[in-house]
Amino acid sequence: MLTINSQCKRSENNTIKDIDGNIYSTALIGDYWWMTENLKSTRFNDGSNIPCVKDQSIWLRLDSSAYCYYQNNVNYADTLGFLYNWYTVNSGKLCPTGWRVPSDNDWILIEGNADTKFNANDSIWSQLGLRGFDAGKRLKSVKDWRKGVTGTDDLGFSALPGGERLSRFYAGGSSGFWWTSTEASASSAYYRSLIYSFELVARDTHPKRMGFSVRCIKNK
Repeated sequence: MLTINSQCKRSENNTIKDIDGNIYSTALIGDYWWMTENLKSTRFNDGSNIPCVKDQSIWLRLDSSAYCYYQNNVNYADTLGFLYNWYTVNSGKLCPTGWRVPSDNDWILIEGNADTKFNANDSIWSQLGLRGFDAGKRLKSVKDWRKGVTGTDDLGFSALPGGERLSRFYAGGSSGFWWTSTEASASSAYYRSLIYSFELVARDTHPKRMGFSVRCIKNK
């Protein structure tokens, strides 16, 4: 069994504020500070507004930035954060100044730090689909998942099941989906998901119109 990186630690005193004034806790995991909450900013870091799109038919046709609340219910925002399409991620202005949306490789690094069997250099992380051993369990929050899910939150990442959106809202409370900044094709990009019934982490690609959660990172 591999020893987890000694630089992985919680940080109760380090926080970051977005342009809307929302304050997020952070954790130092490997060589990066990670937000330990899903982003919920209504504006880019240059002050320009991100459109909030509730209408389903409009969301499906978008090829520009947008966000929404899960089920279009603002009451989910404080806990689960917002869902953003990838065009918002690709703006380069979504995270607070000095922070960025993690790349596909950044996610591989945190997966390798979290997993007790496979480190970040293992070829298993370059595969698509469910990979690893127990990284998913160790990244999940210990609360706010559906009954029966046992996250241990060993690194302080506190992953939450924010669900997703495309043709409908789906899986809120049972699965979480996060964008990477890495494009896969003209119409798709890489993402990660934690599914309630698995202790692994899924890596795959989805259409850029999907609504997923976002975490931000910066170098330590």
